[in-house]
Amino acid sequence: MKIKNSQNSYNEAIAKQYISDDKPIINVSSEVETQYNWIDGKRTDEVTGYKLYFVQEGVNPFAVKFVTKPSLTPFLSEVKLDKLEAIEIRSNVYFRSEGMRLVK
Repeated sequence: MKIKNSQNSYNEAIAKQYISDDKPIINVSSEVETQYNWIDGKRTDEVTGYKLYFVQEGVNPFAVKFVTKPSLTPFLSEVKLDKLEAIEIRSNVYFRSEGMRLVK
């Protein structure tokens, strides 16, 4: 019997299961990665989002998608992700955020 995932959209509660609010989130990206739409195995010029990578103690490095291009913080700087959400698809977890801020 297959169990259908009842959560079929991004959700802040799912993100909290994986990423702690109590530990710092560190930026490990040196550039903003642009994501493009693909049709029939060919890349189009349509931008679908932007991706950066982060780490947190106790968590493997993870990618976060942004709809609008974020301003890149310095490498290994501590950041705060605004409205971090996640979705579970099969055994994978995907994150997205509305933006990020440098923690001083």
